[in-house]
Amino acid sequence: MFVTLTYICKISTILNNPNPCLSSCRYDWNIATTFSFLQKYGLTGEFKINVEFNHASLSGHSCHHELETARINGLLGNIDAKTGDPQIGWDTDQFLTDISEATWVMSSVIKNGGLAPGGFNFDAKLLVLIGIGFCFVNGMYTLTNGLRNVAKLMEDGSLDGLVRKRHQSFDSEIGATIEAEKGDLETLEKKISGKQLKELAVMLFQSALYMVHCSCF
Repeated sequence: MFVTLTYICKISTILNNPNPCLSSCRYDWNIATTFSFLQKYGLTGEFKINVEFNHASLSGHSCHHELETARINGLLGNIDAKTGDPQIGWDTDQFLTDISEATWVMSSVIKNGGLAPGGFNFDAKLLVLIGIGFCFVNGMYTLTNGLRNVAKLMEDGSLDGLVRKRHQSFDSEIGATIEAEKGDLETLEKKISGKQLKELAVMLFQSALYMVHCSCF
């Protein structure tokens, strides 16, 4: 394996494609397990990951979740922009049409500074030429609108504002103590027990508001 890697890395970066429904060993069930496997054998510098919408849903995660897992670990290299029917439970190779999902996806791409060495690819199985044309155009249209939505969110700063407000307790008081690994459960219990129901409801509302804000596009 290492001999092969040495040769291939002279040519390009290797893209690993996690799939929860193919391998019997399940070392590439999702992005997290794939990262653990690569980390275990010291291969994180040799591989990037190709994240596929449909494979993400088959593993029980959203595509945005898988993209963020790959991104924060420096592994995001390519996106296979084909989706599937979540009720079927198999890789049905459909073109992306959900602009809301595309918005989440493009937010990860922007945070990643783009995609390298890959990009977006549409690996869908269509045989009728006119169908291929329509579906490719629609897939690109969906991603383009997702990118435009992210640009709007970045320009007005509303989404970042919601995130900061939701997690503002970690910038001071007990939250900062926990992040500094100096807190304990006893202190946390005293802090929470003193809160009114209204305060806790506001915290939950901030999480819901974040999701609603992103789904308005």
